[in-house]
Amino acid sequence: MTDSNPGYIVVEGPIGVGKTSLARRLADSFGSELLLEGADENPFLERFYRNPQQGAMSTQLFFLLQRARQMQELRQGDMFRPVRVADFLMEKDRLFARLTLDEQEYKLYEQVYAHMTVDAPVPDLVIYLQAPVDVLLNRIGKRGIGYEQHIDSAYLDRLSQAYARFFHDYDAAPLLIVNAAHVDLVNSDSAYQELVAQIERVKTGRYYFNPMPVSL
Repeated sequence: MTDSNPGYIVVEGPIGVGKTSLARRLADSFGSELLLEGADENPFLERFYRNPQQGAMSTQLFFLLQRARQMQELRQGDMFRPVRVADFLMEKDRLFARLTLDEQEYKLYEQVYAHMTVDAPVPDLVIYLQAPVDVLLNRIGKRGIGYEQHIDSAYLDRLSQAYARFFHDYDAAPLLIVNAAHVDLVNSDSAYQELVAQIERVKTGRYYFNPMPVSL
């Protein structure tokens, strides 16, 4: 740990890109509090992947309430902890809602969102992981989570494009965009140490990190 490390780091990106694994390693390196979005706690998620139209609203509201509660706990927590790492950005909830809900559902969702997120803390750094859809599908298949096996390439493509549009205009916090297509940031010590060095250099604006390919 050094004084140059940000105090609140968020790792983001589409399903399968490796954000939770990276968030865990960063939290371990920095000796920090770890906030995970807890997808496995959502009782509606499997229903959504089997039948998106039927399960979208309940799935999205559960995630919204869960994430808003976590943000409240973050604000009320021990402010003397040197670093906090999360694998989700509060604003990502709207990204998924816009992708999965119909117009009437989204209008209702927006009303709830406005009341739940008025004081969400802003990260000191956001790390946005990118990878092509075929890489995401391969990683999803390897980790073998049952309900995720219903995810198809068309959904992942729409999701990846939604993330790209969102971060194209994102300026609420310093942003580090990482090409995670051909590198294992968790198990490759050299790539991981390069990333940590990048994190220490990011102060404002946006940066790009394209590590050398490492065998996955």
